[in-house]
Amino acid sequence: MFVAPWTVPEIGQKLTRDAAEGLARNWTLLLFNGLVLMVAGVLIFSIDWTIRELATFIGALFVFQGLSQALTSGIDARVRRTNVLAGMLSIAAGIAIIVWPGPGITAVAIFLGAWLIVSGTLAISGAFATRRVLPNWWLLLILGLLEVPLGVLALANPGATLAALITVAGIWAVAVGAMRVVLAFELKRLPKEVDEAWVAGQSDRVTSNGQTETVPMPTAGS
Repeated sequence: MFVAPWTVPEIGQKLTRDAAEGLARNWTLLLFNGLVLMVAGVLIFSIDWTIRELATFIGALFVFQGLSQALTSGIDARVRRTNVLAGMLSIAAGIAIIVWPGPGITAVAIFLGAWLIVSGTLAISGAFATRRVLPNWWLLLILGLLEVPLGVLALANPGATLAALITVAGIWAVAVGAMRVVLAFELKRLPKEVDEAWVAGQSDRVTSNGQTETVPMPTAGS
């Protein structure tokens, strides 16, 4: 969502102030995304759905998620392109679920499970790739660890009951939505954390004659 494994060698071990500000601009979008997911999860659990209604609702969530991801800027232009591609795939899957005449539980479960596994895997790989760059990389890891098992659960028995599908979709929406709300506020604080890391680095760079060295600006992972 914000980083990709193949971008890490170029940015090295540093997160510049400009890069931090660029990532932090996503916080309102991520907050809105998380809140919508949480509300959707509550609705999934509280409404007596038919298969057609639930399919349409999940399809709409796919479209919403795709739009959110396509609008998310990453640490560089390549990540932005990856987000746009992933977002378009999510939108296509959502439209397929909505327009498919009479989709059964099996079809909805396969779409949902496959999408959760792909999304979670990308989050996990991105988290490990930037564990020395982003101070709160573990939040991305938790997101992935929430999504992948739910995706596996949906694919393990795609012919399960409507109640089982509601359980998987509801847990995903509430849990992942709540984690994205937390991540949104952490992103908002990211430029401040970079500044604090730079100040701490300056205080540690003292020469033998007692004078402070000028240090490059700055690294959040140092």
